[in-house]
Amino acid sequence: MCLPVFLLLRLLLEPLMLLTPRGVAAEGIGYVLAWAGYALLSRPLVRMLGRGAEWPRFLAAWNWATAFQYALVLLLSLLALPLPEPAQDLLSLFIIGYTLWLEWFVARLALHLPGLPATILVLLDLALSLCVTTLVVGLSYPG
Repeated sequence: MCLPVFLLLRLLLEPLMLLTPRGVAAEGIGYVLAWAGYALLSRPLVRMLGRGAEWPRFLAAWNWATAFQYALVLLLSLLALPLPEPAQDLLSLFIIGYTLWLEWFVARLALHLPGLPATILVLLDLALSLCVTTLVVGLSYPG
């Protein structure tokens, strides 16, 4: 369910990247790396936090929250198209803040964690996403 929405969102935000087979392949690789990478990196961290038994429930909740985030971002991005650029920028900041909060909330709730450990899980996902995005951009454009 997430992949089609993810690709539509990427097409809206970075249309040139998906116009080549190389760009589509890079986005697909990035999507898999981001999802599987977070699952693999979060598991030992969750165990270190003493919440290993709750990790499967957390991962399922994180996955559904991510699907919701993609759909919400796509919808709001489409609605923002006719808005002036400052309004689009403000909406983008709201979306970023909301998605980070939602991921933090899911981590806190699913793992029964206090705020700081939940924040560490969000920062892990953010750092991984930045690394994967850098890789995807590098793979998308030749040279």
